Amino acid sequence: MRTLFFAVAMGLITLTAAAQGGDPNIAAKYAIGEIKSIDAAAKQLTIQTDAGSTLTVSLTDKTTYKKLAPGETSLTTATDVTFADLAQGDRVMARGTVSADKKTVPALQVVVMTKGDLAKKQEAERLEWRRRGILGVITALKPETKEITISNRTMAGTQAVVIPVSDKTDMRRYAPDSIKFADAKPSDFSELKVGDQLRALGDRTAEDPLKFNPQKVVTGSFRTVGGVVTAVDPATGEIKINELEKKRPLTIIVKQDSVLRRFPAEMGAMGGFGRGPGGPGAGGQGGAAPAGGGQAQPGAARPQGAGGPGAPGGPRGGFNINEMLERLPIISIADVKVGDTIIVSSTQGVDPTRLTAISLVAGADTLLAMLAPRPQAGQTPNPAGGLGGSGISFGIGLP
Repeated sequence: MRTLFFAVAMGLITLTAAAQGGDPNIAAKYAIGEIKSIDAAAKQLTIQTDAGSTLTVSLTDKTTYKKLAPGETSLTTATDVTFADLAQGDRVMARGTVSADKKTVPALQVVVMTKGDLAKKQEAERLEWRRRGILGVITALKPETKEITISNRTMAGTQAVVIPVSDKTDMRRYAPDSIKFADAKPSDFSELKVGDQLRALGDRTAEDPLKFNPQKVVTGSFRTVGGVVTAVDPATGEIKINELEKKRPLTIIVKQDSVLRRFPAEMGAMGGFGRGPGGPGAGGQGGAAPAGGGQAQPGAARPQGAGGPGAPGGPRGGFNINEMLERLPIISIADVKVGDTIIVSSTQGVDPTRLTAISLVAGADTLLAMLAPRPQAGQTPNPAGGLGGSGISFGIGLP
C-alpha cells in the first residue's frame, strides 16, 4: 500500500483529490509542488502546485529528507539527503497534515526529485518521442478494428499512415484549454474524432512502412490559425492578431508553458526545403541537405529512411514539417513584434476569439509561402493556403 500510495502521490495527478474537486496536488496528508523559495533561517519552503496553489512547508529537526529518481515509485530506492540539498526548482512531496485552508503543511518527511534529474529525464523522453514518434491529423477511424488513419505531412507531400491500437495501448487526450503534454488525461478510441491531431510513440512494421504500431498515443482537438500581429502585451501575456483566413481579430494568450519559436527567413532558401519538380523528395534529382544546413548537393546521399526517387518516404522519411518546427530556436513573447505573421496552435477552448497558445511560430510568412499551393495563372496567392488540407499539426507538444 505504501508503494501504491507513493506512486499515485508523486504523479502529476491524484485521482481521488481531483474527483473531490480542488487542487489535485493537495490531499489531507501531503502536498506536491515545485520549490519556489527556501528560507533557511526559518526552516521553511514555499512550494507551488501544478494548479498554481502556493503552500508554506514548515520543517523541524525531526523532518526527514529523501531523494527519489524520476520514474521511481517506491521509497525503497530513495537515498537520504538533507535540508541543504534542496534547491529552487526541485519537485517535492511534503508529507504531513495539511491545514484546513490548504496554505501550510508541517512536514514530517520531504521527498524530492531534483530539477536536474527531472530535466535529464524529460530530455531523454523528448529524444525518444522524436526518434520513435509520428505526428499527424486523423483522417479516418475504423471502430471495428480500432484502426486510426492519419495524414502525415512532409515537405514532399502527405501520406496516409495506419495506426492500430489495442487495450494495451496507453492512450491520452488533451482537455479543452489544456496546453501541457503532461496534463493529457487517460482516454480511449471512442473519444477520437476525424480532424484530431495525434502523436504516437512506437515503431513502423517491417512489412509495411505505412503502418505504425504504437505503444502510446496522445490526441486532441486543436485549432491552428495564422494571423498578422497587431499588438503585443508582454505584461499580460496577450498577443492580438488579424486572422489570415477569416479576417477577424483574435487574442492569443501566452502562458508559462506555451512554446514560442521563430522561423528564420533565410531558411526558405536553404537546400532541403525546395519544392516542385526536381526538389528533394519530389522524385527529381534534388539531393539531401547537409546536416549542418547549407545548400543541397546534387547526388548527395539521402537521409536514412527518406524515400527514393518517386517514393513518398516512410513515416519518418522526407523532411517532416512538424519535426522541423520543433527544432526552431525558442523565443519569448517580447521577441514577437507588431507586423509579424504568426501560426498558433491551441486546444478548442470555450471562447473561439481567445486562444491559449500551445505552440506559436513567428516569422511564419516565409513558411506559409513555402507550404501554400502554387496559384494558377490569374489567381491571387492565398497567404493562409499552407494551413489548408492536412495542415500543420504542431499542437501536441513533447514531454
